[in-house]
Amino acid sequence: MTILIEEETEVSFDFDYKTLAQEMINAACDAEKCPYEAEVNLTLVDLDTIHGINKQYRQIDRPTDVLSFPMLNYEAPADFSHAEDCIEENFNPDTGELLLGDIILCIDKVKEQALCFGHSEKREFAFLILHSMLHLFGYDHETEAEREAMEARQRTILEHMGITR
Repeated sequence: MTILIEEETEVSFDFDYKTLAQEMINAACDAEKCPYEAEVNLTLVDLDTIHGINKQYRQIDRPTDVLSFPMLNYEAPADFSHAEDCIEENFNPDTGELLLGDIILCIDKVKEQALCFGHSEKREFAFLILHSMLHLFGYDHETEAEREAMEARQRTILEHMGITR
């Protein structure tokens, strides 16, 4: 598993965020039974940067907490049955790892939302990475049924990891 973490802003948490990010990404891969070694890119940014990315890619002119850019198209969430249909697009030619995609996480929003929701920054950071990983696995929350399925997966994985509010 390759997890590339890039810091484009100052990161000042009182926990080991790099280890937590790796643990959450690995837990998501395990929970969704990813049958391949995988690669994920995590970029940590500030409000202005995520605002610009949100505007550019989603045409939403405001900052957000996390953005997910999946590399795979799934027929159903975490259905890896077609990953090998296009090896040259879905796998890193140097490592052979499945390219899951990119996560862009706003550090300012982690701190703001932890305070707003009354839980720790560690919990918010872990939740947002997990939420984004589920998007990389094809989960979404556009419909009520999709939202319920995604939230159930989030709860299960967070509980398994011992991360609570």
